[in-house]
Amino acid sequence: MTERVGIVVRTRQRPQFLRRALDDIAAQSYRSFRVVVVNDGGDPAEVDDVVAASESPSATVLHISAGDGGRCVAANLGVREAATEYVVLHDDDDRWHPEFLSRTVARLDDAPSDAAVAVPTEIVYEENRAGTWVEVGRAPFWAGMQRISLTEMLSVNRAVPISVLYRRAVHDEVGWYDETLDAVEDWDFYLRILRSGGIGFLPGEPLAFWTQRPDATGLSANSMFALTEAHAADDARVRDRALAEWTRREGDGLPLYLASLHEQTVRRIDARIDELERTLRARIQDDLRRELDAHQPVWSRLRRLRRRVGRR
Repeated sequence: MTERVGIVVRTRQRPQFLRRALDDIAAQSYRSFRVVVVNDGGDPAEVDDVVAASESPSATVLHISAGDGGRCVAANLGVREAATEYVVLHDDDDRWHPEFLSRTVARLDDAPSDAAVAVPTEIVYEENRAGTWVEVGRAPFWAGMQRISLTEMLSVNRAVPISVLYRRAVHDEVGWYDETLDAVEDWDFYLRILRSGGIGFLPGEPLAFWTQRPDATGLSANSMFALTEAHAADDARVRDRALAEWTRREGDGLPLYLASLHEQTVRRIDARIDELERTLRARIQDDLRRELDAHQPVWSRLRRLRRRVGRR
């Protein structure tokens, strides 16, 4: 039997997380999948040992030499190796509801026009206690979200890899993960999908769990914290690239007008804030004077007398 889903696990020198990720995958109720673990520059023996001791000993393991990989290289290598109908990136520190694959596969089977499907996601906060990462809190990621739309995605990414199952064939249409990017590769990929197709959404309970460790440093850190500067730089790179594509096709007119309108709006907002600040300060000073007059009438009369003498 040919597996329908390829699960690509990107990992690098984090055996504890990799072990947990493989256990998480093994708990899925849907079973027609194959696992591809991509070791992005870590110790090959360490990764091989973790996989061999897991409930997925048949997982394919690909090793990338240190310095030759990266997030996008690892993703592309894993997807190509999987060669399955559907694909999902399960980074080593994230988790799923046991029904994630069952429900997302059923949705894509029922919606052939959708290139992908996303699910409600919950952020799981973790802290290191006695050498073990434990959950300390949860919060919804984009609470109340009911769809994945290009309009909203143009503003900011509203999906993370652990929450999206997609058709492998979409790479033939929109290309692979951009290996020139160090971050935001998933957002860039979703934007390309949304330009030509749809990303469905399964409302309801969270089926994906995006773990975050705000205080972690080094190899245990999340990319969104450890790669903050890369996120900002690559976000701007993706936007600039799209804007350049637009201007080559349509000219500079509309972007120039919008840039000018944006600048005028910012100036008006700044001017209004300054005005409100001055008004607030004046009111506070007036309230303070009244308070002093009420509780210290002698000093209040002396201040008024000094002002009168000063004007003569």
